[in-house]
Amino acid sequence: MKALSGRWQPPLAWIAALAAALVLLPGMGTFAPSQVNSTVHAASSTCQLHAPQGTVQHVIYIDFDNVHLSRDNPNVPSDLEQMPNLLNFIKNNGAMLSNNHTPLIAHTGDDILTSLTGVYGDRHGQPVSNSYRYFKPDGTTSSAGTFAYWTAPVNDSSPTPTDTTFTMLSANGKNAPAPWVPYTRTGCNFGSAGTANTVLENIGVDIPTVFGANSPEAQEVKSNPTQATSDFVGIGIHCAQANPVCASGRPDLLPDEPGGYNNYKGLFGHKYVAPQISPNGPLTDLDGNIIQNANGTPGFPGFDGMSASVSLAYIAAMQEHGIPVTYAYVSDAHDRHPSGPAYGPGEAGYVAALKAYDTAFGKFFARLAKDGINASNTLFVVTADEGDHFVGGAPTPANCNGVTIPCTYSQIGELNANLTGLLATQKKITTPFTVHADSAPTIYITGNPARDASVTRTFEQAAASVTVTNPLNGKQELVSHYMADPVEMKLLHMITADPARTPTFTMFANPDYFVFTGAANCDSPCLAEVPTFAWNHGDVSQDINRTWLGIAGPGVQHLGINDSIWADHTDIRPTMLELLGLKDDYSHDGRVLFEALTSNALPAAVRAHLNYYIGLARVYKQINASVGQLALDTLPISTRALASSSTGDATYIKLEKQIQQINTQRDALASHIIVLLEKVEFASGDDTQQATTLTNQGNSLLTNSKQTASSK
Repeated sequence: MKALSGRWQPPLAWIAALAAALVLLPGMGTFAPSQVNSTVHAASSTCQLHAPQGTVQHVIYIDFDNVHLSRDNPNVPSDLEQMPNLLNFIKNNGAMLSNNHTPLIAHTGDDILTSLTGVYGDRHGQPVSNSYRYFKPDGTTSSAGTFAYWTAPVNDSSPTPTDTTFTMLSANGKNAPAPWVPYTRTGCNFGSAGTANTVLENIGVDIPTVFGANSPEAQEVKSNPTQATSDFVGIGIHCAQANPVCASGRPDLLPDEPGGYNNYKGLFGHKYVAPQISPNGPLTDLDGNIIQNANGTPGFPGFDGMSASVSLAYIAAMQEHGIPVTYAYVSDAHDRHPSGPAYGPGEAGYVAALKAYDTAFGKFFARLAKDGINASNTLFVVTADEGDHFVGGAPTPANCNGVTIPCTYSQIGELNANLTGLLATQKKITTPFTVHADSAPTIYITGNPARDASVTRTFEQAAASVTVTNPLNGKQELVSHYMADPVEMKLLHMITADPARTPTFTMFANPDYFVFTGAANCDSPCLAEVPTFAWNHGDVSQDINRTWLGIAGPGVQHLGINDSIWADHTDIRPTMLELLGLKDDYSHDGRVLFEALTSNALPAAVRAHLNYYIGLARVYKQINASVGQLALDTLPISTRALASSSTGDATYIKLEKQIQQINTQRDALASHIIVLLEKVEFASGDDTQQATTLTNQGNSLLTNSKQTASSK
């Protein structure tokens, strides 16, 4: 994406081509209602969903890692085009929304957690992921991982962590509300196969958090860590109160849950879940292979091992054994797991992986249909965490399409840039700092100086102007595209309740580059192509920030592939809850996607005054979303501010003040809008006069921010 001053325009050509290419597969059309298998129904009888249509008995949510709807090479069918069993199912039973977007920073952790909660990273604690750094009291930093169980403290493996706040941190500094709570409170067991932070993610902080520091599970970590990972990480069930599935489970503790959360239990790990969902023998994937770790022992295969055949087998078995709400993570197809290298579009290994995924979805839907689980009684939600920017040269042969003519690449791999060496050799900057290495690196200047301190400003000015010669195109170019200090980061929803996590600034680099800190020289090249990785994300770039959302089931319009509904990951949660007749005990940052729902699934006020509330919801997204118009207008202002070097830093001061004023107006207006929207969505509210006033105010704010962005 080159221009940030306006809304992104949809690539209509590939949408039309994709729609024309789809062919309805046998058995994958619109399902007629059918009787739920008696075993499935009996095991799920305590689950009382309150969908407006009264027919939803199951929920199946699937989140892919980096699977694409749009084409990365115009000649090569996209990932989903090569998975017609999934794409046709969504297209023919609901809506494939091709204009969905990520938060910032656009990484797996932040993206999935935003989808699960309906709030941005400033309200769930992980805007910088999949790892991040935090300042210690002495001004140095330590590294922590995003992936930790919901109630675990900061996932820092160092002997003496200085930050002991929750990994999942709400805006008021408490443990963020958990996504399974509305389900278990209404009697529905909630199963998770690899979905971020709803399961144990590690054997470090998570084992003592859930099982206790002196538990048998903790002893296994010490004696056999590989087996402990296989036994306890990655798979879990959160049960309704007194449900027999979790009779032998651990207390499911949520210390800060709004409204309280007592007397619930959970099962944590394959060791405890598998006997409940596969009582007659080892659990197998959809191809009949025993699910096992790298040593051949039955158990969790690792997150990279969560292929479609494995992940879908877990949730199919859960659905068949009393867990009617299931969430699943499916690993990417564009890397050769577990150790790489990366594939380019149309390479034989990539195409084969997508074929295996397509086969798995065919088996999955057939198995569910045999169980009586289909689009007449189940809400299906499928999405991808983010898109990717492919870093590589042109394929050979030039006319390859991957499917019938395989592609090969002589030049492939992200470009690793040593920021320390570039600053020292080009700008004579040797200020100590650390980096959360990324294509959107966050910078932490040692000592944690103020954003307007001389050392900070000198560093930012230098970082904004370092250049390299890109080996893919032979051009000398800036490493950085955009920069944001805490003023702009606040507008982008990147400042959490934990001040120690706030970086000095964030650089959104050219997406070809992965920026790290190394030696303060370029004796070893400061730029190197690394073929292990070739799919960058995190950045502000349309191929990264634009992704897709598929919804099918009762209450969802049959829209096929739809490009007109602008959405982002925060909208998934409230839309699902609206379709299920449930609600959270907190407000969302997202809105219900009214345009995708049938009339009888809409709140009464929206049915009566549809245009008022759609207009309000749309302007709300553009002022509040991390990659909405307001954010994309202010990010270039921030970049100019940080790069500026005027007398007395007058330009920086002026531009930062403008962003602060816009942010203050935005926050006040967005809070009023979401209060009204949530009243309309979940509490039978209706106020068209206020909706009109707020819509007009939102449009005025967007107009003013665009004018500010275009002024010099």
